[in-house]
Amino acid sequence: MVKDTRRWLDQMVVGLNLCPFSHSVIARDQVHYSVCDATTDEHLKQFFVDELQRLLGANENDVATSLLMFTQGLEEFDDYLALLDWFQQLLEQAELTEYLQLASFHPQYQFEGVAADDLSHFTNRSPYPTIHILRQDQMTKALAHITNPENIYLENIETLNKLGRRQVEALCPWGI
Repeated sequence: MVKDTRRWLDQMVVGLNLCPFSHSVIARDQVHYSVCDATTDEHLKQFFVDELQRLLGANENDVATSLLMFTQGLEEFDDYLALLDWFQQLLEQAELTEYLQLASFHPQYQFEGVAADDLSHFTNRSPYPTIHILRQDQMTKALAHITNPENIYLENIETLNKLGRRQVEALCPWGI
């Protein structure tokens, strides 16, 4: 699972520069990968809380960010979105949103209001249901060096469209 996720990061996220600030944390091995086999609400919540504590308790030079990968129970995108929403609520209840934020990835990721076959969905398609916990201060620092960060997603879509469906699907076969 971690091996597949690292390959996806190398080939898609960094390789296609879909996230212009991911290269440095990956190159410095500052990403914590955590696999969750839990399926009950109690165990999922505990897993999330443990990962929040791990990230907040770590020096950001050692662990800059965390990727939480889920092995079961979230194959349906709507089920995954419900978990993501619940985790976001937990983050807000713990008053941690000024320190951390969540990003979401799923093998069947689909943006609302966008045609199902649009290549844009592949910008957020990962080998497994994955929730990315990012440090707000690092995002602020990274975005300060990006001209027009609001255009990143448009540039990503343009990159995927230039590659074409066949190449994108070859890089991301789980998202077909």
